[in-house]
Amino acid sequence: MNVSNHTKKASAKKELSHTGAELKPGLYLVATPIGNLRDISLRALDVLEGCDALVCEDTRVSGKLLSAYGLKKEMIVYNDHASDSQREFVLKRLRDGAVLAMASDAGTPLVSDPGYKLVRAALAETIYVTALPGASAPVLALQLSGLPCDSFSFAGFLPAKTKARKDELAKWADVPSTLLF
Repeated sequence: MNVSNHTKKASAKKELSHTGAELKPGLYLVATPIGNLRDISLRALDVLEGCDALVCEDTRVSGKLLSAYGLKKEMIVYNDHASDSQREFVLKRLRDGAVLAMASDAGTPLVSDPGYKLVRAALAETIYVTALPGASAPVLALQLSGLPCDSFSFAGFLPAKTKARKDELAKWADVPSTLLF
């Protein structure tokens, strides 16, 4: 696979070097490795190579991933502290025809991270949004738990304080499936 760095400007479509496939303008939700940088899909690398910029939680974490594959991209920080103006900045780039990849620090974007606000706004404007499959911490935990996997619920992070945590767990006590927190 050719993962050499080359600069591309926003255009109607972006050609990927080794596949000949094209990236249409829009937002690509790219699952990233959890723990082992080699746990990334070839398609994720295609998108990271062909995108105009990477929307990420932390440039230090995403920078390590890009560096491991010889990629250099503009990085736009979008995390829990993202303001409405930061979201609008990304949306404007998308409206102007950019191909943007969005990645969380590890795993699948939008699962226990703030990207849903950006995706919701992009979809409301009929901007193209797609997701690439890959690592997902809740699914990996389910696989390794030995618990039934035919029915499960993922409820995000439990509160840190004991009373709030007990109250949250009480809400889920009667759910007849495997619970992931």
